[in-house]
Amino acid sequence: MKNNFFVFSLKKNLIPCIFYLFTICLVLFSNSNLIATKNGITLWANSVLPALLPFFIATELLNYTNIISILGKRLNKFMRPLFNVPGEGAYAFIMGIISGYPIGAKLVAKLKEDGICTLVESERLLAFTNNSGPLFIIGTVGISLLGDTRTGLLLFFTHVLACLSVAFIFRFWKSNQTRCRSSLQFVGKSSLAIKKENVSFSNLGEVLSNSIINALNTIIMIGGFVVLFSVITSILNQCHIISGISNLLYNLFSIPINFSNSIITGIVELTNGLKSLCSIHSRNFSNIVVLCSFLLGFGGISVMLQVISITSKAEISIKPYFIGKCLQGILAAFYTYLILNTTKLFNLDLASVSSSLSSPIIKFPINLNVIGWLVVFACILIIFIKSLKKHFM
Repeated sequence: MKNNFFVFSLKKNLIPCIFYLFTICLVLFSNSNLIATKNGITLWANSVLPALLPFFIATELLNYTNIISILGKRLNKFMRPLFNVPGEGAYAFIMGIISGYPIGAKLVAKLKEDGICTLVESERLLAFTNNSGPLFIIGTVGISLLGDTRTGLLLFFTHVLACLSVAFIFRFWKSNQTRCRSSLQFVGKSSLAIKKENVSFSNLGEVLSNSIINALNTIIMIGGFVVLFSVITSILNQCHIISGISNLLYNLFSIPINFSNSIITGIVELTNGLKSLCSIHSRNFSNIVVLCSFLLGFGGISVMLQVISITSKAEISIKPYFIGKCLQGILAAFYTYLILNTTKLFNLDLASVSSSLSSPIIKFPINLNVIGWLVVFACILIIFIKSLKKHFM
């Protein structure tokens, strides 16, 4: 009885205790947190804001057109047999690929609220429509961090290929449930249809201002998450939690500490993890590219919380998204590994991009390849999430 009461009390007060602990750590590590906050703001302002804001505005403007119905009619014959979702889902997929996180999730929630997709179809879409955009992968990761355009193109190609693979796998998600829509979803016209009828030159200014405001709200929310998780990563480093996990992984699986530090950071927050990973100087530079591919596919806990903040209002479960991103990360890394080892075009281990880096040169252990490590990280993460769900949910 006491144990049940303890578990119930811990479940009830876990989140408030985390908030209390976070506030205390902000005071204890104020100097490092200040630096982390400035770095997060700089990263957001220099990389995230210019890459995503124009696409966010364009997406909001397209919501005032009939693009969704057009794509629904033209692409339903492809989307339904391949991915078991309506043709309108192609809009969320295309814009999610072009714009980047978290536009795909935002559009899926919109399709669900407008009655275009059922709950099960929304869960299927959510598993593969929320992705990194080409400007971030090719521009930020490929050119800025890795210093090679070809590598950025390779990462984007395998990212999309893994995304499509996950989409096909998730066509079987709850496939035994029949397609049905609530009667309330058919009452009246959808908000998209109302927007379309009201758009004219007389209210074009209002449409533009609303689109800009909505886009700014989204980009500011992303900036808040980037800054928050920069601080959280700094606190974890100051408490030696990340280094402790890295040392444990090194003792168990001989994974180099520099790499495990970067991967753990990337699992927590994508951009900082990629930046840390790309700063490592390794003779086997292709391993860094494979790990970058995994992190881009997975997206990180920070992005996952962004998705939760968007989809919770539409009552869409986060479970298929989490499973889909784990699969996408592993598949993207696998596809990247295959291409690097079967195509002479990408001879990255001799690339000049790594010669300008100043970190100590390290080698991966010969008896354990990078794909095996990714599987280990994925299994550890899944076990951790399941244990939390079992005890506190």
